[in-house]
Amino acid sequence: MATLLIVWHSRTGGTEQLARAAREAASGECDVAFLRAEEAQPEDLTAADGYLFAAPENLAALSGAMKEFFDRCYYPVLGKLEGRPYGLMICAGSDGENAVRQTARIATGWRLKQVQAPLIVCTHAQSQEDILSRKTIPDDDLQRCRELGTALGAGLSMGVF
Repeated sequence: MATLLIVWHSRTGGTEQLARAAREAASGECDVAFLRAEEAQPEDLTAADGYLFAAPENLAALSGAMKEFFDRCYYPVLGKLEGRPYGLMICAGSDGENAVRQTARIATGWRLKQVQAPLIVCTHAQSQEDILSRKTIPDDDLQRCRELGTALGAGLSMGVF
């Protein structure tokens, strides 16, 4: 059975909710490995058939822990992942576009194939209090995450990617 690796980072709970919703849906379609960015290793990447990366955008960039995951794993898997599918979810206070661009550049270096449009969930957190507070993601946004998880899982299982 195909394996989808979900690598995620969350400090205030928003991205974790996105990743868990996607995992719940994908697990009905394929095997799912679910790892925090701090735990994920190059071997986890090479063992998987496809990927879903989930990260917050902090200060108009990928969160430090997610960037550290990519930095730590980039060269050990370079040349070993070509053509594998990936999806991306960003939890942002405003637009999330820079985190999408950063991840796309990394995925391009790995020669991954983007098979779903990036999903950006905007919390509209703009004050220090809102930015640092625990997040509660609305059900309609979590449903979009489930749909992304289902699509990635089903695509992997059917071999369409």
